[in-house]
Amino acid sequence: MTTIRQDHVTFGSYIAEARKKLSMSQKELAARILREEDGQPISPQYLNDIERDRRSPTSDHLIQQFAKVLQIDADYLHYLSGKLPEEIRQRNLSQDDVKAAFMAFRKPNKK
Repeated sequence: MTTIRQDHVTFGSYIAEARKKLSMSQKELAARILREEDGQPISPQYLNDIERDRRSPTSDHLIQQFAKVLQIDADYLHYLSGKLPEEIRQRNLSQDDVKAAFMAFRKPNKK
């Protein structure tokens, strides 16, 4: 699994750095990220927009694709994208469960 430095990390900057660590061009990575709807690769321009934080991935499927191809953690990508994974959204959690999870997440991180 690839480890990326932790300055001010955005989804796009994390993808760009992971891609560069694997010595991939944007064109190469874009060709390996397949859309769920039609199985076609995303465009290099769409990837460029993601890496420059002008666009966000539109689905869990794309986030999973990026994680797999770049050998990075999908959960962290979901966090960076600001989206909960579909598997969690499907659990139909109660308001109290969600509140408790966010409270636990907000507890100070002890290093």
